Amino acid sequence: MAFDFGLKRIGVAVTDPLQIIANSLETLPRKEIFNFIKQYCTREEVEAFVVGYPFSHGHAENEITRHIEVFIAKLNELYPDKKVTKIDESFTSKIASQTLFLSGVNRKQRHNKGNIDAISANIILQSYLEMKKL
Repeated sequence: MAFDFGLKRIGVAVTDPLQIIANSLETLPRKEIFNFIKQYCTREEVEAFVVGYPFSHGHAENEITRHIEVFIAKLNELYPDKKVTKIDESFTSKIASQTLFLSGVNRKQRHNKGNIDAISANIILQSYLEMKKL
């Protein structure tokens, strides 16, 4: 299960049991994420969590990274048996916007941040799956 963490919303993506392809699942208000994860984990097998992280490439930590670290700490506390991996989320929102544009989605849907967050989570998870294959 992967997350594109935002201060207002969190995009969520999951993969198939064979871990071949990522699928956008949902975009949720931040305050609802842990209830969603709990419910999802009771219905489905979740091996690990993947969290998009804005690696700043030598720059100081920014506001969002502090919130992401709190989110990761809570995941570790609630699910100590599941690995949490940070994946560089650089440019995922831009790629998600481009994906929506190229797929012919109308302008209103392209600018819907919820759609962008869900696709960004998908990109983050797919990057993780590709990295695991190496």
